[in-house]
Amino acid sequence: MAKSKSGQAARAADSSAKKVNLRELAEHLGLSVATVSLVMNRSPAAKSIPQRTQQRVRAAARELNYSPNAMARMLRQQRSFTIGVIVPEISEGYAALVLSGIEDHLLQEGYFYFVVSHRHKADLIEEYPGLLQQRGVEGLIFVDTAYGPNISVPAIAISGHKHVEGVTSITLNHSHAAHLALEYLAKEGHKKIAFIKGQTFSSDTEVRWKAVRAGAQALGIAINEKLVVQLESELPTSQPGYEAGRRLLGSMQPFTALLSFNDISAIGAIRALREAGRRVPEDVSVVGFDDIQSAAYQNPSLTTIRQPLREMGMRAAEMLLTRINGGAKEEYPRNISMEPELVKRESSGKAPSHN
Repeated sequence: MAKSKSGQAARAADSSAKKVNLRELAEHLGLSVATVSLVMNRSPAAKSIPQRTQQRVRAAARELNYSPNAMARMLRQQRSFTIGVIVPEISEGYAALVLSGIEDHLLQEGYFYFVVSHRHKADLIEEYPGLLQQRGVEGLIFVDTAYGPNISVPAIAISGHKHVEGVTSITLNHSHAAHLALEYLAKEGHKKIAFIKGQTFSSDTEVRWKAVRAGAQALGIAINEKLVVQLESELPTSQPGYEAGRRLLGSMQPFTALLSFNDISAIGAIRALREAGRRVPEDVSVVGFDDIQSAAYQNPSLTTIRQPLREMGMRAAEMLLTRINGGAKEEYPRNISMEPELVKRESSGKAPSHN
């Protein structure tokens, strides 16, 4: 028995020291070279291969120390299988959820990706598309980022609100989102509603604010301009929301509800309200926007308008690969609209009786 274990250990050591090639791996598994290649290169065609077989191929590849030659694949097909993604910043909120969707689809389809963050610096916003194209990316995804017409590869914009030839935009139905939030607050008896607008650099800010104004008019809700403040800092934290909340309180105008541009700012505003002795939701109901992962775990948990951010990322990656593999002669949509959802939690409720 000891001799047998020793022999197994020796074979394991040999297999880890020596790399097998694709043909040897296929022979070991009793599968065709084509099947093993599709699985190991995460080809879209591998979807037709049973999941159990795919798992067996990858387990054998680990055991026999096989890894596909990505460079050979790129040279053979004269492609990079690489996508460029441009985001404002990588933080806990909006961008992280969008990126998770992009990543899931690209990895599933066997693509690599570069992520660059410009932090709202105009020179980087201008330079990054060209730099990524110089590095051989086959397509670009702009996430809440301005873009111009000089793009020579297929491109998708998430929260892109301008038409550029060749760019497909994936946007939220902001009119529906504003209606959901305002109708809910109105039904809860809120008449004096405060608003926190987004920063000027965000692609969604003006589009969403126009939708809020139109929604308020349709529902007969008066907007007090003294109860409208704008996020000013570029920090991707709750600090700008905290500062905006303090400005609202400093206006000395009464309000029983607050609709904030995003969840991060709503969380900051709740802190400002508490410091001023306002209870949430007994005195002020707070509604955020996005439904980031931590929204459900705040104290109180945050009522919010859910953007399907992860799905938006997946749709962007899916559409981009469709365009890359479909050719320039195909017709593609200019815009794909996604629907929001109202998520009711503990930070909101009925207006106080003294309203």
